[in-house]
Amino acid sequence: MSMPLKIFVVIVSLAITLPCGYAAEIPPSKVIGEFHDALLNVMKNAKSLSAKDRYENLEPALDRAFEFGFMIKLASGTSWNKTSREHKDNLTQAFRRMSIATYAYRFKGYSGQRFVTTKTAPSVRGTQLVLTNIVSPRENKQDEIVKLTYVTKKFGSVWKIIDILLDGGISELSVRHSEYRTILRTKGAGILAQILNEKADELISD
Repeated sequence: MSMPLKIFVVIVSLAITLPCGYAAEIPPSKVIGEFHDALLNVMKNAKSLSAKDRYENLEPALDRAFEFGFMIKLASGTSWNKTSREHKDNLTQAFRRMSIATYAYRFKGYSGQRFVTTKTAPSVRGTQLVLTNIVSPRENKQDEIVKLTYVTKKFGSVWKIIDILLDGGISELSVRHSEYRTILRTKGAGILAQILNEKADELISD
């Protein structure tokens, strides 16, 4: 066997036998970009899709982009440690359903919007911030711009969204924590899961 052929065989063997953890890492900006592509696809086809259709189209994209289990743990605060495994699982699934249903409800039309990622920057505890603008064109006026900052965290070799900051300041998880803490403290995780599931059903009922 010639030397170039031996080298080729070694390279191919390494490519086959290396564990998945050594695969090329997808950067946070690409994770966000793929999520935005899914949103735009649903928005552009919204006239022919029901809310339930939009939910089903967005579901795999949001599962890839978001770490719902980590998010509901943070939003639950100290109540999380007092919650049984069964109620944690039920609450996580309910939070996931409500989150996907919210996107299906909000993104139900298209009028030329585009997503523009402006910057990626390191942040606290190993997180990465992905700064994004939602640009909406307005006839004979300056484009309307909504600023979003995605907070991403690495889970294994995968970057996922764990929070969203509106206009660089209002944390979605902080809002959720404020909404959930009284229910968790007074009624428990089971009731909160029920409330979130009912909200999800309402959002995709049209």
